[in-house]
Amino acid sequence: MRVEKIRVGVVTASDRASAGIYEDISGVAIMDTLKAYLQNELEFVYRCIPDEQPEIEKALRALSDAGCDLIVTTGGTGPAPRDVTPEATEAVCEKMLPGFGELMRQVSLQYVPTAILSRQTAGVCGKSLIINLPGKPKSIRECLDAVFPAVPYCIDLIGGSYMVTNDDVIKAFRPKSK
Repeated sequence: MRVEKIRVGVVTASDRASAGIYEDISGVAIMDTLKAYLQNELEFVYRCIPDEQPEIEKALRALSDAGCDLIVTTGGTGPAPRDVTPEATEAVCEKMLPGFGELMRQVSLQYVPTAILSRQTAGVCGKSLIINLPGKPKSIRECLDAVFPAVPYCIDLIGGSYMVTNDDVIKAFRPKSK
């Protein structure tokens, strides 16, 4: 079986990282995690942008239009005035998938009581699945560990490339065909 190349968008929404005040370790954490999860060859399309809703929307649409099967964001999911990533995601998506955010908050609550402040979500934009993640690398991994088993099948359903997971790291769930 030929393993397809997967194009993945990674968007870090951070005023300070986009201004070069500090290094974007969250975007790197996403890429490192996905490299561990997937056996596919991965092409990452990376953006580090300010916490501005129009900028985030523009980046998400551009990555979807560029053929990214999966777009993963980090940052901008809290209650602060400049945290607008979920709003940008909702603005560009045709369908929202609230179960992703529900599960990520449930998992995060096992570690920190402030997880209830998180507004992570997910949705479908064209043939792209967009997932909003928190900003801390440890939380990114915990949340991706929770939701990723459903990601390959979701991408199958929306017409994206076939993802092959490294079953020693994480197992994808796909219903058995009849």
